Amino acid sequence: MDTTPHNAAVVVGNTGSEKAESSGHIRSQPWMSSAKDVNFRLSAEQLMGRLHLEGKYQKLKPEDFLQITENSQSGEFCAEEKFAQTFLQKLLMLDCTVRCIKIGENNEQNDPQQRCNEPSTREAFNDFYGEEAESDDETNTSDAIDLMDAQMAVFHCADGFLKQLMVTKLSQCQFALPLLVPNPFIQQIEFPLWTFRQIKKSWKTTNDTGQTQPVYRAETPMVAFFRFGSVSSSKSQLINSLINEKHNTFFHRNCPGSSRTRILMDGVVEIAWYCPSGEKTDKFPQCVAFCNLHGDAGVNEKQLDIITRMSSVNVVILTQMKNNNNAMTKIQRLYQASKPLISLLPENNSALKEVCQGKYRIGLRDRNQSTVFEELRKAINKGFSSLESSSLFKLNDVAKHLNITVDEKTDKDCRRGKDAAQQMMSLMESKYLTEIKESFLPCQGKLWHQWCQKNSELHRPTLGELHKGENIEKNKSDKKSEMLKIREQQQRSDVREFIQIFIQQLNSQEGNEMVYFLKWLGILLDDFTESCSALKHEYIQKLSAVFDLKKKHDKSQQQMAGQEFEIITDKLQAATFGLEHIQREIGQIYESCSSVKNNKKNLKIDFRTLPGLAAKMMMSGFPLELMDGDAAHVPLIWVTAVLDELIKKLGDKRVFVLSVLGIQSSGKSTMMNAMFGLQFAVSAGRCTRGAFMQLVKVSEEMKMKKQLEFEYILVVDTEGLRALELAGRSTRNHDNELATFVVGLGNMTLINIFGENTAEMQETLQNVVQALLRMKRVRLNTSCMFVHQNVYDVTAREKNMEGRRRQQKKLDKMTKLDAKEEDCNKEFFSDVIAFDVQNDVKYFSQLWEGSPPMAPPNPKYSRNIQELKDTILSKASTASSITLSQFKMRINDLWTALLNENFVFSFKNTLEISVYRKLETKYINWTWSLRSAMLSIEDKFYNRIANGYIDIHDNDLIAELKTAKDEVEKSMKSYFDEDKDKDILCQWRGRFVTQIKGLHDDLVKETERKLNKAIEHKKARENLDERRREYENTLFTRSKECAVSLKSKGADERVLKKEFDTLWSKWVTEMAEDILPLKDFDLWDDVTQVLSENHELTFVNQRLNLQDFKQIVHRGDYDDYIVLQRHLEQSGEIVSSQNNILNAKCNDSVRQLIHNVMQETQKIVEKSPVRRNGYNVSYIQAITDCVQKLVHQHQSGNQTFKLKREFITDLCLYVCNTAIKKFTELHKEFRESNDPRIYLEKHKTQYYSIFKNHWSGATTTTILIDFICSKLEPSILESVYNKTAIDFAAQMRSDIRALRENRSNLEKHILKSLAEKEDFGQYMQYIQQPKEHFKQFIKKEVKKYFNEQSEIILNSFKGNLKQKEQIVSNAVHVVTVEVKNKRGDGNMWFRSFTKTLTNVLKFTGESRVNVTEVKDLDFLENHLSKTLNEMMIKLQNSFSSINDIKMEKCRKKPDEILIDHFCQCCWVQCPFCKAICTNTMEDHSGDHTVPFHRSTGLNGRFYKGTSNLANCFCTTEVASDNWLYAENSEEKIFWKEYRKGGPELVNWSITPDLSELPYWKWVVCRFQKDLEKLYNKTFKGHGEIPYEWRRYTKEDAIKSLNKYI
Repeated sequence: MDTTPHNAAVVVGNTGSEKAESSGHIRSQPWMSSAKDVNFRLSAEQLMGRLHLEGKYQKLKPEDFLQITENSQSGEFCAEEKFAQTFLQKLLMLDCTVRCIKIGENNEQNDPQQRCNEPSTREAFNDFYGEEAESDDETNTSDAIDLMDAQMAVFHCADGFLKQLMVTKLSQCQFALPLLVPNPFIQQIEFPLWTFRQIKKSWKTTNDTGQTQPVYRAETPMVAFFRFGSVSSSKSQLINSLINEKHNTFFHRNCPGSSRTRILMDGVVEIAWYCPSGEKTDKFPQCVAFCNLHGDAGVNEKQLDIITRMSSVNVVILTQMKNNNNAMTKIQRLYQASKPLISLLPENNSALKEVCQGKYRIGLRDRNQSTVFEELRKAINKGFSSLESSSLFKLNDVAKHLNITVDEKTDKDCRRGKDAAQQMMSLMESKYLTEIKESFLPCQGKLWHQWCQKNSELHRPTLGELHKGENIEKNKSDKKSEMLKIREQQQRSDVREFIQIFIQQLNSQEGNEMVYFLKWLGILLDDFTESCSALKHEYIQKLSAVFDLKKKHDKSQQQMAGQEFEIITDKLQAATFGLEHIQREIGQIYESCSSVKNNKKNLKIDFRTLPGLAAKMMMSGFPLELMDGDAAHVPLIWVTAVLDELIKKLGDKRVFVLSVLGIQSSGKSTMMNAMFGLQFAVSAGRCTRGAFMQLVKVSEEMKMKKQLEFEYILVVDTEGLRALELAGRSTRNHDNELATFVVGLGNMTLINIFGENTAEMQETLQNVVQALLRMKRVRLNTSCMFVHQNVYDVTAREKNMEGRRRQQKKLDKMTKLDAKEEDCNKEFFSDVIAFDVQNDVKYFSQLWEGSPPMAPPNPKYSRNIQELKDTILSKASTASSITLSQFKMRINDLWTALLNENFVFSFKNTLEISVYRKLETKYINWTWSLRSAMLSIEDKFYNRIANGYIDIHDNDLIAELKTAKDEVEKSMKSYFDEDKDKDILCQWRGRFVTQIKGLHDDLVKETERKLNKAIEHKKARENLDERRREYENTLFTRSKECAVSLKSKGADERVLKKEFDTLWSKWVTEMAEDILPLKDFDLWDDVTQVLSENHELTFVNQRLNLQDFKQIVHRGDYDDYIVLQRHLEQSGEIVSSQNNILNAKCNDSVRQLIHNVMQETQKIVEKSPVRRNGYNVSYIQAITDCVQKLVHQHQSGNQTFKLKREFITDLCLYVCNTAIKKFTELHKEFRESNDPRIYLEKHKTQYYSIFKNHWSGATTTTILIDFICSKLEPSILESVYNKTAIDFAAQMRSDIRALRENRSNLEKHILKSLAEKEDFGQYMQYIQQPKEHFKQFIKKEVKKYFNEQSEIILNSFKGNLKQKEQIVSNAVHVVTVEVKNKRGDGNMWFRSFTKTLTNVLKFTGESRVNVTEVKDLDFLENHLSKTLNEMMIKLQNSFSSINDIKMEKCRKKPDEILIDHFCQCCWVQCPFCKAICTNTMEDHSGDHTVPFHRSTGLNGRFYKGTSNLANCFCTTEVASDNWLYAENSEEKIFWKEYRKGGPELVNWSITPDLSELPYWKWVVCRFQKDLEKLYNKTFKGHGEIPYEWRRYTKEDAIKSLNKYI
């Protein structure tokens, strides 16, 4: 771009306009008023407007362009308003075609071709040379925007960080960089030194090993190019020929996008470096800087002065000019200077000539370009030969020149950030590089590595000193104590001033200042560690020596070389120092303080604020170290805390996790940086170690267009597989673990492979397939794509197809091999994961187009990157994403499982468990909706039956329940479709839908069964009811006759009452004289009689009097009841330990037998028709027969021991004791319902009222009203009690915390209650009879609620009374209106009234009053309403306190309703520790699980050959190499294979981990003596209680429940 007329150059003043700078507008320049140029050139202000950049001076930020947006790179043309976005997208992807963008519309596509006249009618001369052609040409070109002007417009509008990013990417694309920039906004020349800070160049000369230096520190020769006047030759093209003739390093007039008009580029000085490769073909033997002044040097004097002062060689292009010309004066001065000057003459055709010492002339006209280029190269090299060291160019020195502004000085945030970083670096002066980390970062060195080793041993008990047979729990406790001591050492170490300053700066800075500080610190640290290049060289030499010695098979030399290699590796690791190490130190400070729960002494801020600082860094675009690459360990406490803070700052956003995996140095980080503009280190001399994660925001526009359901892509970059740094230490297992971790974290994993058909590819595929198999087995949904980099000829379709076919074959082969190792049945890769070999395998061109270091990026590579990115986003739009909190859980789950030896066996999906627990809570609510609705429906149908409707079908119940069922189904659909975890929930949807349907059907069937039973009962009582009606009619008639008789005698009320009492006794006796009274039974007498049929009566009475039977379910052992079979009794051949083992098994077997007996006899009690038929001794007989039968079955299947008759008798007494309580209660109900004397006595008050009314001469209507009210009162009370029970149950589910959620929450509150009471007996009941304990707990909670909320309950009860009164009052009014309209009589009114109340109340029976005599229905309505109101007021007043409410009158009491609701679930207990399966469904599919197991000693388990109770947890044992005995067998099996131990164990999932509740450790310590006494064993030897357990207090135990459950 050297042909622009000189008057087009920007004239720069000395001072800027503050107003212009703040507003972002361009100050008018003198040259803009030139009449000659006004119609030919755009103004700078118009340029900004056309590019839609007006008012955006220094306002564009990196985050505006680094977020995921729609791909705007496709196509050759770019609309003006989209240029900034398109340009930066291409540049960030290292797309060299960024310099080929055509700004404006595609006229070829958008404009219709104009129809031209036939050639025969045109003149060739006029068309080719005429004025019209010239004007057309000007019209077509005058409006074009020059590409470099557009680039500089974006540059001016960018803030410091975006400018640096632009320049860094331009450098990677091997483009020239802006060095001196005239700024039209402030009218000054800028030197953007900051933008060069991240650029490094590598080169190698023929006599050294090569070097890499930041360009701002590099000292190299510099060649300055400039021109005077308008010349025909392009100096940019000349420079390109010297640097790389195949690449346009400097943009020139012949490049696409160049325009004759140029606004912002005039006066700009660009710089580029030539870097030799150490080959003979190098054009220059050393690194050379080339500076190019755009525009006329005569106009841009300041720039000319700077570059000529700093140059080593000056090259000028001259037009023909006069001797006294101003430009000639400047040339003369350069000519007389000592520096070499090369003059290029476009009008001269002479060859290279040295006109005097150091001064050369080369003609350009009509000469071969290659010859000119070669002569120019020779002249420059000759100029270098006389070069003095003082003439070397150093970028930093440009800032020393006057009259220019330096961005690092003018930007206050940049200056402050640099000062803070330099303050930290000053502390490192005079320090040895290999000692820096140990001195400044003490927490992450040896102590942290020791902690990691201890943690690994903790999770793998067989490592180190954890051998078979030892006290695993004690070893674990000791290991934890050692780990805590390490944490205490970390916590006691002083926070170094270096870290103090870092924390202080992060804590006090915000926004740009903080980012500048961090970037400066990274830059300065890289500078400081540059001195380790000698170490790197030595490292490479030692590694080569190791490989060479392996070929010679000399083991002694190999060992020695290996040791030397280890030493140099350690030194290199110690010398590596970056921001990640500082961040790691802060993480260790936090973890140590968090573990010790105390701040460091000299830490000036609360340690709990440290994660917030790391979260700020992450939000500012800096990666967070996820896995410590040096320790190969995930600092879970730190990472979790940082993610928690990130969630607080951003919200719990959804993310799509994209991870990358591949061998070392295969270009993983480069690929991710190019794809998303990230900052993973690739050029700092360090390969990625460990794993890092970084957030990439998704634009709102992109979310809507692509329908993305996540806000961020979270990229996880990892160290390479088969890392050289880990050579000799790493194993295939390490790579497998890394692959498993990375694949498990990612929603999608990119598998990066360098080339094809290599051994590295084979191992990488094996790692990946094994990881995917593991994910499949633990139900983590993930996907993957394979990327082959550095593949030539990727456009060949046939090669691609063949490559994909081979890829599929290899994946299938690896799947088959790894499936055997992982113990699963998979044949093909497609069995493991949804995989499309056509779309999920990508081939990438090589990154560089040519040979480094001067090769630019391959345009095909950037296109491949964009295609891959588009594919990823397309797949992400249909894939599931996770929230940040879920990602946090997944990290914890994966790492915890990886710490154990068997990943699949150890993996616990915390997120899935959490989601399932929430689903269970919803399920509890759904089931409650159905159950409570059915209770109300049931109440309605009971009323119908009582009122004479005895034809009920299941369809009636289904119809009544439909509304509740529809609401539940709607709620379920909404939850499964709309919940944020819907992708996880979908796996259980079918099961829960089926379960709800099953519950609905069961409720209908059970209710129908109960209603049919009530109907049968009503039919069976027809005779009794008929007899009652006769009694009532007789009594009514006698009462009426007697009352009339006494009225005629004029008796007063006192005499009346006395006379009625006498007559009543007489009448009842007469009517019931032929019916024997129902008597009470002595049930215990029946029990002893029944048992005496098989045992002596004295023996039975003896066992009854001893009362031992009451403790039979609570005993620690049953040795008193057991007799070992003779052939197994102790002898000389059988040691006592064998008896111990047998007794343990016997006790477990007896305990299970008791449990089975209790369940079966309970069923007998529930089925016994005592309520309907009364008690009968046969019911006791049935119970004892059941016990005898089950004991006999148990004995016949067991050859180990037999049970004494004391056991059978005590067990019978125990279950009969339980049954007697129920039978007594039911028989009482039977007597009250069936004994006519009791029945009639209950109605005495009612008949006295009738008697009195007749005596007083009341009307028929009044007597009818009294009759109705006497019937309504008990019915209303019964209905209110039933409704109140349902209401209270629902209210208590809301108010009582223990009853709010699922069964797990209820159990948590039970455990809290047990801890608070510290009652050992209650604990044993909970462990041995959990269901019974749950029931008792619910009853106690209900009772407690009644006592504490008595006023609320009383008011609610009275409210229900009022509601029933209103229902009856409304019925009275509606019936009266209806009958009056039909002109009916009292008989019709009574029938209608009875029918109206059919579903609401029990109101039946014939009226004893002649209702046909009732004529005045209005009178009936008014007086009935009044009497009803009086009756209800009386009823209301009768309930003055909670004690007046007798909830036993409810058909189903609140506690019974809640027990039914919560206890219809799984009650299977862990065979080892008796923990209860927490599944809400009783017959659930899948394994039984429990979040936290217990110490098995609580269940009486002890160690073989000892009397030592076991202290171990199931979860610890299954991770060990210990063994146990199979059920009812002497076969020994490993705990890891516990499922082989018997049918009870097959369906139990016990995950090996360290998630024991401190609660149970406290319980063991608190009740140690009680447990030892109960089981007659001790916690000694292998079962010794670790000291750590005794430190837990009751408060700690309860807190652990709140934390973990």
